Amino acid sequence: MENVEGKVAFITGGASGMGLGMARAFGDAGMKLMLGDVDKARLAQAEEEFKGKGVDVGTIVCDVSQREQLDAAADATVGRFGKVHVLCNNAGINVGGTYEELSQQDWDWVIAVNQQGVQYGISAFLPRIKAHGEGGHIMTTSSMAGLVNGGPGWAPYNASKFAAVAMSEVLYSELKGTGISVSVLCPGAVATNIIEAAKHRPTEYGSSGDKPVVAGDVEEFLAQGLNPDIVGKLVLEAMRENQFYVFTDPRMIKALERRVDRIRQGFDWSANSQALVEVNAPGTAGGS
Repeated sequence: MENVEGKVAFITGGASGMGLGMARAFGDAGMKLMLGDVDKARLAQAEEEFKGKGVDVGTIVCDVSQREQLDAAADATVGRFGKVHVLCNNAGINVGGTYEELSQQDWDWVIAVNQQGVQYGISAFLPRIKAHGEGGHIMTTSSMAGLVNGGPGWAPYNASKFAAVAMSEVLYSELKGTGISVSVLCPGAVATNIIEAAKHRPTEYGSSGDKPVVAGDVEEFLAQGLNPDIVGKLVLEAMRENQFYVFTDPRMIKALERRVDRIRQGFDWSANSQALVEVNAPGTAGGS
């Protein structure tokens, strides 16, 4: 999607962090914006910022864990601008803790936002992007935790972000030749406000209590991460060049290589396991 000027983008989690970074990059490129977020005050600030720059912008309070709210956001976007070309499934949250520490409601909330929110966004916006026949782009924010293990205390986040990568890979295969491109963003450390996620937790998912948003001593590490505005520019570049996998820290390929090495070791072990050797031995049912 090389020509983006005048195109319409809807961004979840668009009032802060990487979503706001994307909005700034898109706005600077001449795009029209509809920003969705659960934080009404931040939405108002973002709207004021973009209107001050002369960007055509609309906003809507939107909780991506609620399918009907994303359906309403899609209707509002088309109602405001006439059409929509770009969907950024960017909103994300977390609750840190081990399997024994986390409640079912903790799991349900993380999956509802990080995984089902992606599904709801695609289901709501894809038909509307297809409808005008001008092509478009769907970008989903996953994480490096969608490709490698985050360690103890990260199970719901890892599970949901792995799902976001897989969903994007399937969508990419489904949309080949349609003029709608797909990308998945797998950032490393970025200075976002994910640490504040618990304050927007819906009552139906209970309370985070004293559980950390992120497991382990990484809050300071995240605070010193990449500027979200740089991530926004990276996403715009990827969208223009139809780049599928988007990484903010190319050095983290080492972590992925270690994962692949462990998987390869599993294949090597399986190939030499007694059970499979017996099945494939000459003279057996599986052998020649």
